[in-house]
Amino acid sequence: VTLYGTSDESYIDECFSLADRYEHLLSNTIEDSEISKINAAKGSYVTVSDETLTLIKAGISYGDLSNGKFDITIGGLSDLWNISFIAENAKSEDNEVDASVLPSKDEIAEALSHVNYKNIEIKGNDVRILDPQAKLDLGGIAKGYIADQMKAYLQKEGISEGIINLGGNVLTLGKKENGDTYSIGVQKPFAESGASLGIVKVPDASVVSSGIYERYYRVNGKIYHHLLSTENGYPIENNLYQVTIISQSSMDGDALSTTCFALGLTDGMQLIEDTDNVEAIFVTDDGEIHYSSGIGKSIQFEQ
Repeated sequence: VTLYGTSDESYIDECFSLADRYEHLLSNTIEDSEISKINAAKGSYVTVSDETLTLIKAGISYGDLSNGKFDITIGGLSDLWNISFIAENAKSEDNEVDASVLPSKDEIAEALSHVNYKNIEIKGNDVRILDPQAKLDLGGIAKGYIADQMKAYLQKEGISEGIINLGGNVLTLGKKENGDTYSIGVQKPFAESGASLGIVKVPDASVVSSGIYERYYRVNGKIYHHLLSTENGYPIENNLYQVTIISQSSMDGDALSTTCFALGLTDGMQLIEDTDNVEAIFVTDDGEIHYSSGIGKSIQFEQ
């Protein structure tokens, strides 16, 4: 978090406290989080906070919008693939690992059978999943939600200039002191961290990227990444490397980047064109860059 126009560190400290509090509500890897409690309840109701409820309801809406391509009950499938852990522990430079890490077809089919956000039932602040083996995973939207909450807190405190960067989710507040818009680098797929494909110039907006290079490993040269298909249970295979979404809400950017990746270039671009106040940059595996119609008009992109 970088703030301009104030040297008071307490605002940044409070942002980190917010992030910590939300992580303890929303993480599916922290045992006593509200999400973990729902996952452990095996179909019984769990009473949750307003924040967790907001996020679960948002997840259901994104499920509807994407016809299930975005699904917050993907937790069991994500756990089965365990992409992040295996990728982090890969010993070779190109993340090549042994084929024994791959789940079997039967294991994938079993995990996939429990992915259906329509099994989530809500009564007031009580939440349950009708399928006792289903697991929530809010990883697709939690980071964006936390960034939005940080921005709302800073605005309430009268902070009008700054950048929130939660790794893949960048949110800007207002413009710079000199009136310029912020320049946000778009990560170049498979290049070293910080190497940019180009610069997006955004006033008061969110820039979120999802790509197969973020978390992946290779088996016999083939890439297995963390963006999983809710249709066949495997890492999504299309010709996309990355999707970057420019929107007002970072949570929307999170959900739309994942959804557009699953939809592919043609259908993903159509969804963006049909959605107000959202723009996108798609990068295909041949290195081509494709833009939505507002890029170059309301949003500047420079290579």
